[in-house]
Amino acid sequence: MRSPLALCPRLTLRSHVTTAASTRPATLSMLGREYPTDEMTNVSPTILSKLPLRLHTQHAHPLSTLRALVESHFPSYAHISSLSPLVTPYQNFDVLSFPPDHPGRSATDSYYVNKHLMLRTHTSAHEVDVFEKGETKWLLTADVYRRDEIDGSHYPVFHQTEGARIVSADSNGMKEIADDNASLQAHLRRSNIVIEDVPHLSPINPCQPAHDPKHTELIAKNLKLSLNSLILTLFGDHVGATPQNPLRVRWIEATFPWTTPSFEMEDLLPWQVARNSGVRCRLSANPGQRTQVISRQRPAQQPDTSSDIQNKLGWAFGLGLERIAMILYSIPDIRLFWSQDPRFLTQFKHGDITTFRPYSKYPACFKDVSFWLPKNVDLHDNDFCDLVRDVAGDTVEDVKMVRLSLSVL
Repeated sequence: MRSPLALCPRLTLRSHVTTAASTRPATLSMLGREYPTDEMTNVSPTILSKLPLRLHTQHAHPLSTLRALVESHFPSYAHISSLSPLVTPYQNFDVLSFPPDHPGRSATDSYYVNKHLMLRTHTSAHEVDVFEKGETKWLLTADVYRRDEIDGSHYPVFHQTEGARIVSADSNGMKEIADDNASLQAHLRRSNIVIEDVPHLSPINPCQPAHDPKHTELIAKNLKLSLNSLILTLFGDHVGATPQNPLRVRWIEATFPWTTPSFEMEDLLPWQVARNSGVRCRLSANPGQRTQVISRQRPAQQPDTSSDIQNKLGWAFGLGLERIAMILYSIPDIRLFWSQDPRFLTQFKHGDITTFRPYSKYPACFKDVSFWLPKNVDLHDNDFCDLVRDVAGDTVEDVKMVRLSLSVL
């Protein structure tokens, strides 16, 4: 099923349009409180309606089952899943060393309640706060918000799980990590998994100057082994990994503004199976097809040097729940997670991973929309997508610009 809506604008769509003062409400009601608005306010009614839903905590929802599965793999970690999505730009960007001109700060990419308050764009907005509360091993699952296009693989609200671990940067802490590494290695050797690794340290992915390279290598190894084991838990049984056709993962060196060394993992699934209109089909027959489900793995000293963790070393990772759940449940469209249709919700039981059964029998309905913009008024693509969501909800599956013209009236 493809695009039921095609966008035919007459002027270039380029920059963000702030809400006009005459139409902007004086306050926004969010999670039981009123917040003042200003020229930065761009949270739409559709986004406001998502705030209280917290799909990752709804019993039997696929995202809740997946969260529980990840948490069960780290039983000794603190499990956090109830933090408010409202954060300051300082928490979301500055404390993590995002540069002032980073595109993520733009109102075309992020949702602002006002210039002092926004909806978190990632779970890392809480990282320093959690460490400062004394947690040394934790998982944090939450809904995050980013302005985005309309199609089957993107949504302005999605869910992340962030995990982190820190230990003392001394012989006791390193022995704890080394013992854990030995246990994890023994487990993985007995399992149907093949790991394509990269060096824990390299000239382009170096140790931080203040750290002992030997300690950093141990921490990086523990990060990789922990996530290799997690991926085995998530996908090993569900994709039918065998000695002849094992689960494959690949590590890649990466760069992030606040940590080094940093890595990304790719999960090279043997195959992915989905159902479309009752017909079983292979989404990828190529065993080299890559499905990236984990990002921002980073053994690091924490970015905020004011935190009381100066003599600690550790790692953190982040993963997107929707992309993993789409593979495990064979759910073809990310918007289905938000469906209130009983035909969707009744398919799932808490703790069980089952194959999604499509229930719509109707073909796509394509519509063209043409409009003009007044002179000196610009409209960003994400502004239009938010408007479409407010008017038509998730029934619009895809929005594409098909023609662009400039007219002088």
